[in-house]
Amino acid sequence: MRAIFVLFDTLNRRFLPPYGAKDVVAPHFADLAGRSVTFDNAYGGSMPCMPARRELHTGRHNFLHRGWGPLEPFDDSMPELLSRAGVYTHLVTDHQHYWADGGATYHPRFRTFEFFRGQEGDEWKGHVADPPVPDNQAPTVTNGDLRRQDRVNRLYMTSEAEHPQTRTFDAGLHFIRTNADEDNWFLQIETFDPHEPFFTYDDYRKLYDTAYDGPELDWPDYVRVREPQETVDRTRSLYSALLTMCDHSLGRVLAAMDEHAMWDDTMLIVGTDHGFLLGEHDWWGKNTPPYFQETIHLPLFVWDPRSRRSDERRTSLVQTIDLAPTLLDYFGQPVPPDMQGAALAHTVACDAPVREAGLFGIFNGHVNVTDGRWVYLRAPARPGNQPLSEYTLTPTLMRGRMPVEVLREATLAPPFKFTKGVSPLRVAGTAYTDPHAFGSMLFDLGTDPGQRRPVIDDEQELRMATLMRDLMVASEAPAEQFERMGLPATGPLAQEHLLCREQAGQVETSRRRPLRAEDFPRSRIDVTTPISTLLAEPAAVSVLRAHLGDLVDGPLPGEVLELGLLDVAGVAVGLIPTATLHRIADELAEL
Repeated sequence: MRAIFVLFDTLNRRFLPPYGAKDVVAPHFADLAGRSVTFDNAYGGSMPCMPARRELHTGRHNFLHRGWGPLEPFDDSMPELLSRAGVYTHLVTDHQHYWADGGATYHPRFRTFEFFRGQEGDEWKGHVADPPVPDNQAPTVTNGDLRRQDRVNRLYMTSEAEHPQTRTFDAGLHFIRTNADEDNWFLQIETFDPHEPFFTYDDYRKLYDTAYDGPELDWPDYVRVREPQETVDRTRSLYSALLTMCDHSLGRVLAAMDEHAMWDDTMLIVGTDHGFLLGEHDWWGKNTPPYFQETIHLPLFVWDPRSRRSDERRTSLVQTIDLAPTLLDYFGQPVPPDMQGAALAHTVACDAPVREAGLFGIFNGHVNVTDGRWVYLRAPARPGNQPLSEYTLTPTLMRGRMPVEVLREATLAPPFKFTKGVSPLRVAGTAYTDPHAFGSMLFDLGTDPGQRRPVIDDEQELRMATLMRDLMVASEAPAEQFERMGLPATGPLAQEHLLCREQAGQVETSRRRPLRAEDFPRSRIDVTTPISTLLAEPAAVSVLRAHLGDLVDGPLPGEVLELGLLDVAGVAVGLIPTATLHRIADELAEL
């Protein structure tokens, strides 16, 4: 038995022909659907990139206990368990987060692995001098250092053959050719694409020629859309072009399976970690707004040579946590008791259901649940997004290590069942946004698949909130998560625990047009002035401290210091409420 898992990052379901896309060139995804089972109700769980990959290893949710971070010493790891059982496991990837602090313990769980450098802001090629900035590049406010590095990296990708996606699939095909006559192996081919930046080549871009001559935005900030529709359309076309390049790479894998007659004894899984908002709900990106369908409802294709089902669709609700148990089961290995997911062999064969509802979310964000028809996005019960704690034995962040100031305050927490008797560190959780500002929302996907009309329905909210609470209990959510969400850990839920009606005003406010500079008084120093300049003026510091409190005195990243308060309010939604920003603007104007 062999298995191949092709993992894309940020593969939008709605841009794929098997899911209804009409204007995206992706013939190999259409071919894949004809050769496999297509899942119509596949959802992510822990978001975004590395939390999702932790689920792929562990088969359990982690977003209630930890933000972005590595595999923990107590975590089960599907590829490691396979390796211990004698299955040869190999990873080929260009996903740069594997060699950063927050992802450095994943790849060693494979027996062998290969890396290909250069995606996004991967700290790869070293140029002391700043690289050229294209004249037509659209202005952005975040990730300045990473964008600079990305411009350097692109200098070394002048052809498709040099692109890390191509090199990753080259390596995957080399493994297939080398081991086509061998048995008992698992190959994970993983590319960062079509994650932003949406960088590809003319052969793909010309397929979506829009005669656009405005600013190029191939890496949007995660903020509300302010650009005109033609820029939004152009960015979507750049994403589509990169997706078509991904489709070409997928086609190479399908051709290799044909060439080596692998369909009789090789499982193929093709999926992703999450999607991306490309102007839907008036947002770019992910993570800041709640996880709408565009970012959490995923494409998933499975060919299982045991049941040999192809060109069929499945409606059962499945999640990312199911993939580790599925692969362990396929290779005849037991599923560890800490895995929450279910093996999907019977679901692939005959659409056998594996769950009533699925939990999903991001640490410090909304907690969410779906039963496949209804989706409930629950915000914190109160402003401030507290209490929050992370539980870890590997205190690293996406890029870097947890500050010693945070670690000095850490305490040992009692073990969870899934920590296998080990007491983790409890450290203060950080929230860069306040999801309370978005409010809680309930949607009926049967009548509103685009999630444009939140429903106030106490009976349905009570049912969904109960499903959520029960799944949180099953995930051993820490006590502070129940407090943050305003949910009891035990006992029946009641009217007092419902939030949609109470928070309807926040939902409406969050949908208003984004704030602009012209909404505020202009003066010598104002809400567009860099924060570093404001902090250099004692009178301005007094104004800020009066309205923002400890935020002013806390350590601020260098990138934040170069932003104005208006930009910060747009990126870190809820951190500076609109009314507070207006009061600050008025008082700064008087200085």
